[in-house]
Amino acid sequence: MSTYVRHTRPRAAAAAAVAYNLAVPQWRASRGPIRLVRFLHQHRHQHAPARAHDDAQNASETRTGTEIRLAVKDNIATAGFPTTCHSRILAGTTIPFAATVVTQLRARGMEVVGKAGMDEFGMGTHSTTSAFETVRNTPPLQRYSAGGSSGGSAVAVMEGRADLALGTDTGGSVRMPAAYTGTVGFKPSYGMLSRWGVVPYANSLDTVGLLARTVRPIRDAVVGTGLYAEHDARDPTSLPGTVRARCTAERDGYATVDEPPRTLRGLTFGLPLEYSIEELDSRVRQGWLQALEIIRRLGGRVVPVSLPSTKNALSAYYVIAPAEASSNLAKYDGIRYGYRDPGGPSDAQDGVLYARTRGAGFGSEVKRRILLGSYTLSSEAMDNYFIQAQKVRQLVRRDFDRVFALDNPLLDEQHFDLSEMDGSTGIETKLGPAQVDFLVCPTAPTPPPLLERVREQTPLDSYMNDVFTVPASLAGLPAISIPMDIPVDLASEEQKLLHFGGLQLIGQYWDDARVLSVAEKLSGHISNSLASAL
Repeated sequence: MSTYVRHTRPRAAAAAAVAYNLAVPQWRASRGPIRLVRFLHQHRHQHAPARAHDDAQNASETRTGTEIRLAVKDNIATAGFPTTCHSRILAGTTIPFAATVVTQLRARGMEVVGKAGMDEFGMGTHSTTSAFETVRNTPPLQRYSAGGSSGGSAVAVMEGRADLALGTDTGGSVRMPAAYTGTVGFKPSYGMLSRWGVVPYANSLDTVGLLARTVRPIRDAVVGTGLYAEHDARDPTSLPGTVRARCTAERDGYATVDEPPRTLRGLTFGLPLEYSIEELDSRVRQGWLQALEIIRRLGGRVVPVSLPSTKNALSAYYVIAPAEASSNLAKYDGIRYGYRDPGGPSDAQDGVLYARTRGAGFGSEVKRRILLGSYTLSSEAMDNYFIQAQKVRQLVRRDFDRVFALDNPLLDEQHFDLSEMDGSTGIETKLGPAQVDFLVCPTAPTPPPLLERVREQTPLDSYMNDVFTVPASLAGLPAISIPMDIPVDLASEEQKLLHFGGLQLIGQYWDDARVLSVAEKLSGHISNSLASAL
């Protein structure tokens, strides 16, 4: 393994440098000034094509109860609204049908009020790579990042323009905006919510997530209305109905949506030792420790756990995700639909018909990831990058399965060699270290940064923000970000504005119901602003 490490570093650096230098900076400059964006499309598109059976389907949807306002991220198809993924190459594109998850929520009495801004094709950490506008945080934090790539969805619920918002989470794109805006962002278990009608970024990682001001609307939507139980035959990654029933039978919390537990007695929470990184902001670290102390006061037990593969998770993610993205984005050529470069009768360049169209239609971050993904899938690099990243992914999943008290219902019972564990991990009994119900860690290593500083960051700096969210995505586990208070120096105006961070709760696969229930209980104790909203 050491041979691979020494051999691949210069290649990775060279690939990143090539991708960075080949990106077209003039395209970014041509986008115009940064504008405040909440919804890209707030009204139904009057000239959207629609098929007869779609109209009949929409007309037959049962509307029950008071309608809940729903914002939809701009990479999720919604009949009557353009779906552009905030990319120039799809500008004005209208998909004549609705994604399954949109149809399901409409049938539950929700009304789509707008499409929310995002990073182009979901590739970004701060919602600044859009071809149209940069999403800014809510007042008085307009100068700060709203997180990405589902920043518009988070801002929509924080401003009160929507009660619930749909986003997509590939490596933290729902949880990161939640942490930066003071909202709640939930990524369910992979395969629980249908991805049919969602423009893909990385198929093995993409998950439809939800954002709201508090945990309750999300819990009601996923558990209360039975959304977790619905299989979609059109989505090959949707868990089959029989498997859903078996997984649900092995888990608590799905039968009824009761009030959250009065105490956390009987629950064990793990503190991942590897998450205490040097880059972790001191105030976020202190907020994390305060939250752990509150968990103890509520009756929960907190124990240290080791996830040794975590240190390689971010690197594996940024090999796997761009590789899958380079394949998914190959279809955008401007020939069949979308933007086509109008300069001249033909855009042939070196014998490639659509080179100029893709060069002008994609932003620099998207092109960077396409280049990186194409390289890691090449015959020269696949063994050293993509295959190694997939092996790391399995190690990350194995680490999670080892520390959770519940078994992974998709896998056979596993046995773990104690010699593979970190030497600092304590042994609780002769059977090994303590096992936990949930893992607790920060969502983001820092409070939301200034947009000015974001524009000065290198791509690597931006990718580092996902260090706490990526592991759960690689393993397909349910995770939620809830607001937490962090210490404030009253002499600092900036700290008084940025008085919150995000606390992430991670559970075993298909333990979504308990994750939401415990998060609802905990959120009212670790955030004063959220407690007042309950």
